[in-house]
Amino acid sequence: MHKKLLLPIFFFLIFGFNSQVLKAQKYTIILGRPTDSLVTASVAFDQMVEYYFEYGIQSGNYTQVTTVYANSANTPDERDLDKLSPNTRYYYRLRYRLIGAISYASSNEFTFITQRSKGNIFSFTIEADEHLYDKKGVDNMYRITLANQAKDKPDFMLSLGDIFGDDHYPTTITSQQLDVLHANYRPFLGAICHSIPFYVCLGNHEGENDYYKAINPPNNLAIWATLWRKNYYPNPFPNGFYSGNTDREPFGVDYPENYYAWTWGDAQFIVLDVYRDQCDTSEKPQGWNWSLGLPQYTWLKNTLESSTSKYKFVFAHHIRGQGRGGITNAQLYEWGGLNKLGGANTFANNRPGWAKPIHKLFVDNKVNIFFQGHDHVFAHEILDSITYQAVPMAADSTYEIGMLANADSYVSDTVVGTGHLRVTVSPENVKVDFVRAYLPADTLGAHKNGEVAFSYTIGSAKGSAINEIIEADQVNIFPNPSNDLLNVYLSNKSEILFLYIYNAMGQLVAKEHSNTLDVSAFPNGVYILSVETNLGSFNKRVIINR
Repeated sequence: MHKKLLLPIFFFLIFGFNSQVLKAQKYTIILGRPTDSLVTASVAFDQMVEYYFEYGIQSGNYTQVTTVYANSANTPDERDLDKLSPNTRYYYRLRYRLIGAISYASSNEFTFITQRSKGNIFSFTIEADEHLYDKKGVDNMYRITLANQAKDKPDFMLSLGDIFGDDHYPTTITSQQLDVLHANYRPFLGAICHSIPFYVCLGNHEGENDYYKAINPPNNLAIWATLWRKNYYPNPFPNGFYSGNTDREPFGVDYPENYYAWTWGDAQFIVLDVYRDQCDTSEKPQGWNWSLGLPQYTWLKNTLESSTSKYKFVFAHHIRGQGRGGITNAQLYEWGGLNKLGGANTFANNRPGWAKPIHKLFVDNKVNIFFQGHDHVFAHEILDSITYQAVPMAADSTYEIGMLANADSYVSDTVVGTGHLRVTVSPENVKVDFVRAYLPADTLGAHKNGEVAFSYTIGSAKGSAINEIIEADQVNIFPNPSNDLLNVYLSNKSEILFLYIYNAMGQLVAKEHSNTLDVSAFPNGVYILSVETNLGSFNKRVIINR
């Protein structure tokens, strides 16, 4: 008798039973490449099976069925669920049986949505720097971050790199080792990506860069890593719905699926690869030696200039691939044109024939937010109306790796913690929330798993007034740095209700029903000042130094 087991989302795998299967049948499904008319399902079993998908627009009523396929053990297949309608939620399940078995077992019912129409409200999530491969990231912590994203029910999720690794041993690592590193993430992502399509943005530790690609091809880190990534995770390639890298590389790589763009609702999404395609001339290029590469730069320019979307989001592992920080980096070299902060703009000399620096492209084409990983810390900055948003680590059980190591590279809001970003897009505005993740043992005090540590809104709708305060520079916090009294003044009509100050560990150290805080007894360091007003709350970074 077929029997379903309901398992927690934290479990690695989903199990189904067939009367002729003597052991639990394990499988993972990871959705990718959603469009207006299809989604790709990457499915892998631990045994050789026959399987098919059935799907429809009503729960439990499956009016469309795929062909029956045969699957080899532990080898992912990519199958398209097609002939879909845009802006429609679909429900589906997987049917499977061992070769020669009589009846099919059924998975649980899963769901996804096709491309949103303009005017629709939707959300997506972002994580970064999982780092499970080198143990900076912790498995149990990552499961909680994934479970929090599942609760958000986003249309899709993105990872901004340093997912699989590992470039720590670039000349000795083997293809088999890279296979394992990429395969290891399927059980984690399979817990939620059966219903949340997944996008990969490449990081420096993926090793898929030009420098490694040129070493003894095809037997090198970059090519092996590309092939195994593509084997396990379906990423976009140019097909009419997605634009992107049109190069078809040798050694079985074909489309590298490394940079791409698409529209969804009122938003344009652009994912960059800052390591491949004429980018990296050395292992860790600095200054003008780094480049986005003329083909990718030209594609980015054309994509932005032809976009009619109300909102534009750009994603990359990091500005210029290496270094640390946000808006300070955004002013330099190919990204900003300067040789040093306050120095001369030498873009025309160093990139002859190129139109303008990347940041200027963003400004001229009204990019709203640039999202990056790499620095392992939440940081929110604004330069020339462009929000530069750093995404925190997804699996840091100490909650402070990035804050301790890299917060000094930022000049504005940095917040301690691990977790993900939830971005909600509506016709009126874009709301960004930093959703913290906590291990159960760390929620016995002031913190709660899933709490929002920082939030801001871009747009003009009701509820975004607090963001207008920030963007209009109507907040005056003085003196900063401070050694005794910290004063907060809002130049508009909003009213300060409470001031809260948190240390680098995220612990509340003071609360005041006033516009002044006495910090004379606090140790020197970086703190987060949270200001609660009658219009909403916002956070600012302050320094105590005496």
